[in-house]
Amino acid sequence: MSIDLPESAVPPPTGSGESSSAPSRRTFIATSAAVGGAVVAGGTFLAGPEEATAAGPVPSSRVSLTVNGTRRTVTVDNRTSLLDLLREHLGLTGSKKGCNAGACGACTVLVDGHRVNSCLTLAVRLEGAEVTTVEGLAEGDRLHPLQQAFIDEDAFQCGYCTPGQIVSGVGCIQEGHTGSPEEIREWMSGNICRCGCYVKIVRAVEQTAGRK
Repeated sequence: MSIDLPESAVPPPTGSGESSSAPSRRTFIATSAAVGGAVVAGGTFLAGPEEATAAGPVPSSRVSLTVNGTRRTVTVDNRTSLLDLLREHLGLTGSKKGCNAGACGACTVLVDGHRVNSCLTLAVRLEGAEVTTVEGLAEGDRLHPLQQAFIDEDAFQCGYCTPGQIVSGVGCIQEGHTGSPEEIREWMSGNICRCGCYVKIVRAVEQTAGRK
């Protein structure tokens, strides 16, 4: 009994006098190399460096703001976050880049006295604003009372979240949300401590608020 194979399953002829219409491995590689820098990702062609350059320069703007009491003027890409402005342009690395999505609070700073996640705040929208980072809380060698309280209460472990926790705590005190440990926890809930030092953090905020 004979079995008819589908056309796709029939192997190509291998006779010495016949040539296959399918490209050889050498031809395939040469053709692929000739395509150039186009990369296919999810069905979308990503432009190479030449195409990106041809698209024109990235829009940028000049922004002036006061950071820790000093007026600063910089020109930045319009997509630059406040966090990247502080860290990459001004060298203020106290504000940490944690989740970079506004969920952990490690990048918390004060803008015109209000707590913000600097990773979600566009720098170009802060023309004329006053920004306070953890570096701007101390007065010379004298620590801010909450910075000292964090030391007194041992309210940190790895320390990565500590700058954001302290700045957020200062904002919490200024806003008057320190009536009870429960209220402090509620208004500090946007700041995550992966080491679990929450009890001591709340105690440090309570201690500082009680002195004011």
